[in-house]
Amino acid sequence: MNSKKKLLLSVIIFIFVFIVGVVGFKIIGGQEWSLLDSLYMTVITLSTVGYGEIQDLSQNPAARIFAVFFIITCLGTIAFAVSSITSFIVEGELKDILGRKKMEKKISKLKEHYIICGTGETAHTIIHELLLTKKKFVIVDPQLDKIQKMAPDQDLLYVLGDPADDEFLVKAGIERAKGVLCSLPTDEANLFVTITARSLNPKIRIVTKGIDIRSHKKMFKAGSNAVVSPAFIGGMRMVSEMVRPAVVSFLDMMLRDREQTIRFEEVFVHAESPLVGKTLAEARIREKTGALLVAIRRAENFQYEYNPGKEAAIKANDVLIFIATPEMQQELEKLTI
Repeated sequence: MNSKKKLLLSVIIFIFVFIVGVVGFKIIGGQEWSLLDSLYMTVITLSTVGYGEIQDLSQNPAARIFAVFFIITCLGTIAFAVSSITSFIVEGELKDILGRKKMEKKISKLKEHYIICGTGETAHTIIHELLLTKKKFVIVDPQLDKIQKMAPDQDLLYVLGDPADDEFLVKAGIERAKGVLCSLPTDEANLFVTITARSLNPKIRIVTKGIDIRSHKKMFKAGSNAVVSPAFIGGMRMVSEMVRPAVVSFLDMMLRDREQTIRFEEVFVHAESPLVGKTLAEARIREKTGALLVAIRRAENFQYEYNPGKEAAIKANDVLIFIATPEMQQELEKLTI
């Protein structure tokens, strides 16, 4: 029995013994004992204070016998209650409860964050990348030990529960989140989470792991914006290692550099952005942020304009694609707001 259950049991036993004491003294004392007298005798006996008897028990053998057994019961009850409370505190249950409350408060303040469903090997890579790029995220999984293994040296935000259950996705702030990453061990589980997430937030972006290629169409129909196949990615990586090793080496260096985190990043240009209507020369993005612009995805046709010249104009709803550090990304977002 864990300490939380022991504490609850001790409270129930304490209440039961208290009621037995009041009723017992009242029955044995008869009309000479008021309910207040019985209550008083129960309290001083149970608390082992012993201020003094209201009624003379020497004239009532039955009351004395009941008092003897009640005192012994009270001592056992108090000993059990003290050990349960000590166990509850020592084992960290109280600390865990307070910690969860603090974590729930932090999660309730999150906006534009990501929700990771699952704690497998794929999720481990996802979490590592989000930490490196300084993105906000919440993990949803029923097993605490697996969550803690994801990044032992980090103070991760998480919700303990089945990600396919509406309750836990809501606790993770899905209505305020930017995206959901479904990384559960089976396609069936990922499909169900996708349906649940899409029903809770019709506008959210959902990226799903699809193990079986044949399940991808179903995942798109269920509401996934993108489906990633580990087998497909692995095959592409093997081919790239063979035919374009220098490119792969460059990307690996960019991803694994421990001194500086550099990634391909994107920034959406809102209609009210001060950059709208300006050329790249006028915007002076490189000078202000240090980020390298490599392409623009045009809003009108979703076509990419690679390595745009300084005369290229920035339009509303364009997506600017950069090579940048997390700090540069933050500066870029400030420019486009």
